[in-house]
Amino acid sequence: MSLFYFVAFVAIFFALMTIFTKNPVHSVLYLVVTFFTLTVHYILLNAQFLAVVNFIVYMGAIMVLFLFVLMLLNLNGDTEPVRSNLVKIMGVIAGMCLFATLLGAFRVIEPSNEVVTGNTNIGLVEHLGNVLFNEFLLPFEISAILLLIAMIGAVLLAKKEVKEIKKA
Repeated sequence: MSLFYFVAFVAIFFALMTIFTKNPVHSVLYLVVTFFTLTVHYILLNAQFLAVVNFIVYMGAIMVLFLFVLMLLNLNGDTEPVRSNLVKIMGVIAGMCLFATLLGAFRVIEPSNEVVTGNTNIGLVEHLGNVLFNEFLLPFEISAILLLIAMIGAVLLAKKEVKEIKKA
């Protein structure tokens, strides 16, 4: 239980650092650490599928997109504040917190742990697939149709109309 509270504290701390930092690049990096702590929470809850999706989609794709947008903003050295020793110390503390989180997560994942061996089917992809395609098939298909309609609508809205110019 203490590991949960430690990871929750780290998540809240870095979420606040994401909000209150003035440098947008640092803000994105703090957001990456916040997403990583959420991934650790999913692992603690034995939801491996959600942990992998959070790790790949949010920490991978969306954070790369955010960094790409920040690079397109062309932030030069004049707008970036001077790095003080306090920032370096905070980086070392953040790295130690991340390392402690990793050690704690690997300690909890042991097969002999009661939390992991309680119900081994919950959170696994096979169990999730069985539940989605048996118990929740109709809502799953309706959401797929809604996403398809939204995609078609976005394409139609983004499509430029070809105007024919008549020669006189």
